[in-house]
Amino acid sequence: MKTVIGIFFTMLWSSAAIATKIGLNSTTPLALATIRFIIAGGLLFLYIYFFYQKYPWPKLNEWRSLFFLGLFNTTIYLGATFWALNDVSAGLFNLFVTTNPFLVAFLSWILLKRKVLLMEWIGMTVAGFGLLIATWPSFSAGEIPVYGLIILGIGMSSMAVGSVYFKKIDLKLPSIVINTWQMTIGGIILIPIAFILEKDSYFMKLDLNLLGSLGWLVFVISIGTMLLWFYLLKQDTVKANNWLFLTPIFGYLFAHVFLGESVTIFDSVATIFVVIGLLLSGNITIYPVKRLLSRFRSVHYKTDTYEKGSKL
Repeated sequence: MKTVIGIFFTMLWSSAAIATKIGLNSTTPLALATIRFIIAGGLLFLYIYFFYQKYPWPKLNEWRSLFFLGLFNTTIYLGATFWALNDVSAGLFNLFVTTNPFLVAFLSWILLKRKVLLMEWIGMTVAGFGLLIATWPSFSAGEIPVYGLIILGIGMSSMAVGSVYFKKIDLKLPSIVINTWQMTIGGIILIPIAFILEKDSYFMKLDLNLLGSLGWLVFVISIGTMLLWFYLLKQDTVKANNWLFLTPIFGYLFAHVFLGESVTIFDSVATIFVVIGLLLSGNITIYPVKRLLSRFRSVHYKTDTYEKGSKL
């Protein structure tokens, strides 16, 4: 069941870049992001506090944590990625999402003292090699703008920090309450930033591109997908972020179908490495592979035990 949820989450997460690209035909990136967060946060606020009326308000000592979650996961991460999508393709964006598990594993190892297993490191390395394969043609041809990658890097780093911070603080609030305030606070913080950075370039066309983009981003991504994300994070921070390794597969597929972006042999080979990495790290469970990996770990453990006994 966790595998099904993980794959479904990845499909929805990958579609966000496609919806954003469509929306950018009608307005500027930070304006689109701000409108999305304010609408999504407002709708969730009305639902949990006026219609359902059974969810708790955050306690005084929880507001600080909610502020930083909104800052890391909404303002910086999503604001930066919306901005970057002005210059990079949706397929490439989804591919760069795969860098996040490396950052989360490293930060979890340092801050949460979470032991990252050898097979998890191997799996992430294999998937990371797939990332290199896919980006190499664009790098060599000079097609990737450096500033776009820098903005993407800032966004992915902020998401990693937000994921580890969420696990560390262990808020007792329901996921929907956390998502409500994370979205609302992050959107409010983004308002002055959007005004300063886009005051000379701002435009907006109220057309089907904008309305369809916002509808998908608000209801499917900001509300539905984020609730799945919090569920996965509560199970295991590193494994939750490892699901992001699947985003290039769906990302390239969706980008090709809906945006007409090309899929090269490099992209196809890269996705194979990504899937192998997921299998090795234990995120996708295929029972014959699982038994093989368990046998490998068992032999590895027995060998270590024998060598230690011999030394004694």
